[in-house]
Amino acid sequence: MTTPLPVRLDRDSRTPLSVQLADGVRRLALDGTLVVGDRLPSTRALASELGISRATVDTAWDQLRAEGWLEGRTGSGTWVSAGPEVARRQAAPRATATPSPPLVPMDAGTPWRPTPLPRTTRAAWRRAWRSVTDATPPRGYDDPLGLPALRTALAERIARTRGLDVDPDDVLVTSGTTQGLRHVLTGLPPLPVGVEDPGYRAAVAVVLASGRQVVDLPAAGPVGDLSGLAAVYVTPAHQHPLGHVMGADERVRLLAEAERTGVLVIEDDYDSEFRYDVAPVPALAAMARGQVALLGTASKSVMPSLRLGWAVLPDGLRPTVDAFRALTHDTPPWAVQAAFAVMLRDGHVDAVVRAARRAYAERAPRVVAALSPYAELAGPVAGMYSTWLLEEERAVAARKAAEEAGFRVNLLSTYCRSAGLSGLVVGFGGPDDAELDRALDVLVRALR
Repeated sequence: MTTPLPVRLDRDSRTPLSVQLADGVRRLALDGTLVVGDRLPSTRALASELGISRATVDTAWDQLRAEGWLEGRTGSGTWVSAGPEVARRQAAPRATATPSPPLVPMDAGTPWRPTPLPRTTRAAWRRAWRSVTDATPPRGYDDPLGLPALRTALAERIARTRGLDVDPDDVLVTSGTTQGLRHVLTGLPPLPVGVEDPGYRAAVAVVLASGRQVVDLPAAGPVGDLSGLAAVYVTPAHQHPLGHVMGADERVRLLAEAERTGVLVIEDDYDSEFRYDVAPVPALAAMARGQVALLGTASKSVMPSLRLGWAVLPDGLRPTVDAFRALTHDTPPWAVQAAFAVMLRDGHVDAVVRAARRAYAERAPRVVAALSPYAELAGPVAGMYSTWLLEEERAVAARKAAEEAGFRVNLLSTYCRSAGLSGLVVGFGGPDDAELDRALDVLVRALR
């Protein structure tokens, strides 16, 4: 028996009908109207009922399957596979978190050598910078929240691309993800912080520098008991560095456990915009605004040297963080904020993301085809890198060969603290096509 779908579509909205349908089904799963095991109408029947094309329904179903909310069963239709009852039915196992050693390797930078900015980005930056030179700078210190024009532009973009409806006053402008993390920690009790293992090395360094202990959490799989932690730091859109996307049931369980223990979830929105197969997975914060601090950055969409990011924090955390920023004046330079606001206003950032998606979607299969005979892919390929599992000795030899040829490839083991994994983290965002081909040839010869 199929379950009816009380979803209403607004044909006057600028939001595509497939996105509206996916959003509606997601909300029904979250509020318990749809439960795990419910069978959904066929695409033909639903398209007829809603007055839309089957292709629109297929697009929405592909998105929800990619996020883990739905699953297709051969010969029997499409079923709901995630919802709040998953967290209630399955108690989280205890003692899955492991204290990390006191020191970890610092981030070695991007997997490939840096290359000049694309011509279009250079031109857009020059135009934006010229507009700043004609503007009047503030007479005193900057607004501690960030430039109002930039916060307005970021609020619109976050709502449009990440599914999180925010006002400009909800957005804090930061100097990137690590500064956002430092500021969040000022508002938390002095307890340990859980970080995925393997995980983002700079985040581990920031937590340790704050005088807190880092507790290692599984990088992929269900969350365990979070008791005794102040926060957990996760990369749900594209786990760094293994590449997994946090599924819908894992998201629900994480939020349920965080609510049970009073732990803040810090969501690093890493690589969220660079999916090739479906639309970007909505932010975890869109499911539980009061439990999640969302951190974003312009490093991937524009350029790392811009040193700009943003944060959307739960209301209870804001007073302490706002007071710290006002006291320390620890905000990005006004001129850089103003230039980035112009780049957002003029549509440059959206254009860069679209172009990058096309480029990465073309490069990713080339990397997979070249390396898959010699190593195991650790997770789905998205964003601008892929991670490969192989023995440490072979990984070290391949990295050495790449360095001798003028390329830098990171070892997976340097992202681990207690996970014990080995392999290579191979980026393909920095080189041009000819450099990529040469680099892959070097790696293949070393691995062969």
